[in-house]
Amino acid sequence: MTKQPLRDAKGRPLVAVTGLGIVTSLGQGQADNWAALTAGRSGIHAIKRFSTKGLRTRIAGTVDFLDTDPVVAPALSQRFAEEAAEEAIAQAGIGSAGNFPGALFIAVPPVEMEWPQRHALAEASGQDGPITYTDLQRAAASRRFDAWHDLFIFGSVADHIADRLGTKGSPISLSTACSSGATAIQLGVEAIRRGEVTAALCIGTDGSVNPESLIRFSLLSALSTQNDPPEAASKPFSKNRDGFVMGEGAGALVLEDAESARARGATILGYVLGCGEKGDGFHRTRSSPDGAPGIAAIRAALDDASLTPDAIDTINAHGTSTPENDKMEAMGCAAVFGERIGRLPISSNKSMIGHTLTAAGAIEAVVSLLTITHGRIPPTINYAVPDPAIPLNVVAEARDMRVGRVLSNSFGFGGQNTCLVLGDEPA
Repeated sequence: MTKQPLRDAKGRPLVAVTGLGIVTSLGQGQADNWAALTAGRSGIHAIKRFSTKGLRTRIAGTVDFLDTDPVVAPALSQRFAEEAAEEAIAQAGIGSAGNFPGALFIAVPPVEMEWPQRHALAEASGQDGPITYTDLQRAAASRRFDAWHDLFIFGSVADHIADRLGTKGSPISLSTACSSGATAIQLGVEAIRRGEVTAALCIGTDGSVNPESLIRFSLLSALSTQNDPPEAASKPFSKNRDGFVMGEGAGALVLEDAESARARGATILGYVLGCGEKGDGFHRTRSSPDGAPGIAAIRAALDDASLTPDAIDTINAHGTSTPENDKMEAMGCAAVFGERIGRLPISSNKSMIGHTLTAAGAIEAVVSLLTITHGRIPPTINYAVPDPAIPLNVVAEARDMRVGRVLSNSFGFGGQNTCLVLGDEPA
């Protein structure tokens, strides 16, 4: 790695990445995921953990190989986070078991009680007729459901992770829609730059594939209904795309002050060079028609990294496979990169793992850093019918090339947009 000064162009501490962890429907760990991603293998399949009878969407990128309660989203989110975090910490070789010497920033999905738990409460109320909110409160007060109380409090996942890994200070939980995972990384970067910590564990995790979520997203006309074959449903930037496919999993990064990392002899995997965010209140789900917030977030990330658009080698797209999002992201990228957008490689991991929602920004940051390490860009599978309205250089098959800097985009509901610039060397 570089021997340049350990400050960036703005005089701030460089933020190095020393550990990565990942869990998706493709497998557990970097090796399994990287092999599958670069082979163009999909982790999207028919849902087996609950009945999909009557649902318009019956597919998802579920993680079915870990032993945990598949019905309770907080329990799944916690398990995914633990697995990803432990892999990242082990690779970083930092601290001792249960004694991580830094802060925790974790993106978790919004938490609320789900249908199975609501039904159990209703049954416990003892009412034969209509059940009121007072009846549910009385059932909850019976203390038969104390184990649920902790699970369904926002922030409980962070508390459990902090206890298990021994992170320092108050764990920070956040939820900024589909940009959450990237926001967790941004908060870690900012804490290191301010000198508050020399290390940060940044995680994005999501285990929200359940009947209620599928129904809610279906009511928004956001999900693909091309159920057969499942692996062909997610097709970012294609003309025949019809919605995203839900996925789940976690991504984790160990960030360190580069000077501290070098002093302890750590292997530096890359750097978080820039973070940019832009929010807008245009609509709760739709993007602003002029694309201005996404454009501003990309430009802010480049400015934060002290880079020009020409310095970016590839884009890890948000690329959800929804008609509107893909069009708006293409518009935003074209506004920033100009005519070069037709030559700049762009790819979406969501074509293979689905949209992992709160976890997406962190998972895709991990994949971006693996792209830099291996010099290979994973493909956007199912790109068989290009959309003439989206003139992008979509990577349809894995592409070998030297990659020094990646722009990773995360654009969320409610106009919550976060972009990261990741690189192998400081700007």
